[in-house]
Amino acid sequence: MQASPEIITEQAAKGYSIVRLSRENIGDLTALHVEVYGPVPARHYINKYDTAYTGVSFTGFIAYNDRRQPVAYYGVIPCFIQQGEKKILAAQSADTMTHPKHRFKGMFVELSLMTFDLCRQLGINLLFGFPNENSYHGAVTKLGWQPVTRMACFTLPVTTLPLTSLVRRFPFLSKLYDRYRSSVLRGITVTGDSLLNTVIDEGFAGTCRSAEYQGYKNGFSQSQVVMLGGARIRISTRQALLVGDMNGVDDENSDEVIARLKGLARRLGLRQIQFHCSEGIRLHRLFESKLPSVPSYHVLVQDFGSAIPPESLRFVFADLDIF
Repeated sequence: MQASPEIITEQAAKGYSIVRLSRENIGDLTALHVEVYGPVPARHYINKYDTAYTGVSFTGFIAYNDRRQPVAYYGVIPCFIQQGEKKILAAQSADTMTHPKHRFKGMFVELSLMTFDLCRQLGINLLFGFPNENSYHGAVTKLGWQPVTRMACFTLPVTTLPLTSLVRRFPFLSKLYDRYRSSVLRGITVTGDSLLNTVIDEGFAGTCRSAEYQGYKNGFSQSQVVMLGGARIRISTRQALLVGDMNGVDDENSDEVIARLKGLARRLGLRQIQFHCSEGIRLHRLFESKLPSVPSYHVLVQDFGSAIPPESLRFVFADLDIF
C-alpha cells in the first residue's frame, strides 16, 4: 500500500498540507494524540482505523505544518448499520484533534468536509456521531449535522473501597490490581462474546455486531461479556463499571441484575455504575423507573442519501468508539 498523496487545499496558502490517513502515516496520528491529550497505547489507532472487515479502511485526513509535523486530524470509522434485513455501509464520527499551537485556522471544518466527500466516494451515505456539549453547537451550525435522538445516562453510586482511585494515585499498585480484577472476572466472563444488538431486535436501526465487527472492536476496546443474574452483559471496568449492552434482562430479573452489577462494582472497588442508551428503547423503559438518569450524548447524522432512515437509529453505550 502506497502512502497517500498530498492533497492541495486552501490550507496550503497557510503553510499546511493535508494527507489521507494510511497505514504508513498512522504513527503521526499517535504522535498528535500525545501532543494534544497525552499517552495512548502504541497500536490503538492502527487497530481502530484498520476497518478492513467493511471493505474500507483509514477514513480520515491529517494536516501537517511546513516542517512535516502533524497538527490536526479528523476521521470516521466505517461500520454496518442494520434495520431488519437491510444493512448499509455507514461510519461513526470519531477522533477530532488539533495541536494547541495551530487552532482557530479553519482546519477542523476543512478536514471534516474533505472526509464527508471521501465518504461519498467510498459509498458511505450515512454518518453518525455523539458530540459532547462543547462541540454540539459547532457541529450543527458549521457542518450541518442533524440531530435525530438523545441518549440518557443511568448511574448508580456504589459504596466500596476506592481501589481504582488508589491505583491512579499509586501506580506501582496497578499490576497487583490487574491480577485481582482478572481473578474476580474469571468466573463470570463468557467465551464467544458477541451480543445481539437489542435495538435491532426492536425494529430500530443499529450497529451490526457481527463476529467480524466484534473481532475488530476487540483490537482496541477493553471490554468483556459477563453473565450476571441470567443476563449477558458487556462491561468495561475503567474508572467506573461501564455497561455497554445487555441481553436477557427483563422485568422479572432486572432487580437481580442491578444487584449483581452493584456487587461486582463493590468487589472491584468501582464507585459508580454507568449505562448510556437511546431514549425509547426497551432498556431505557426498563431502567427509567429504577435508576436516576440525566440527558447524555446527542446523536447527530449526516445523511448523503441513506437507504435507512436516520430517524430510526438507536444506540447503546457499546456502540460508541470510546467504549
